[in-house]
Amino acid sequence: MNDTLLITLQLLLAIFLGGLIGVERETLGKPAGSRTYALIALGSALFTILSVKGFCQYPNAVPTALVSQIIIGIGFIGAGLIIFHRQHIEGITTASGLWATAAVGIAIGIGWYYVAIITSVMIFLLLYIVRKVEFERHKKKTLWSLFEKK
Repeated sequence: MNDTLLITLQLLLAIFLGGLIGVERETLGKPAGSRTYALIALGSALFTILSVKGFCQYPNAVPTALVSQIIIGIGFIGAGLIIFHRQHIEGITTASGLWATAAVGIAIGIGWYYVAIITSVMIFLLLYIVRKVEFERHKKKTLWSLFEKK
């Protein structure tokens, strides 16, 4: 398979997996949804492809340097999503989801497709299942508070 086709398929896989993870966030009305997650995975994949394939022709290039900057950059974006609102912190799950999705893009960029797919499924299930468990726990806690003495 030629490089152009392979890179195109890698980028499409990054969009698909990132978008899939973002769907869960979007259903909750979070500011970062499927488009944001797809773009994070796509950008991470492309930067990694550039790092691995594009800079390998230069003998002094360090391919991991660009990947490490992805991690720092996504951390910066994530920090902007975290806010203190009404006595609690919001956005930590969205920020960490973006960070993990960037790792999916990096995995795609180096050709670890199976790892990227499995990780995406794990991220999606983690976000979905834990949200359901937290909702049930909150519902029980709220119901129990009706019977507490005041």
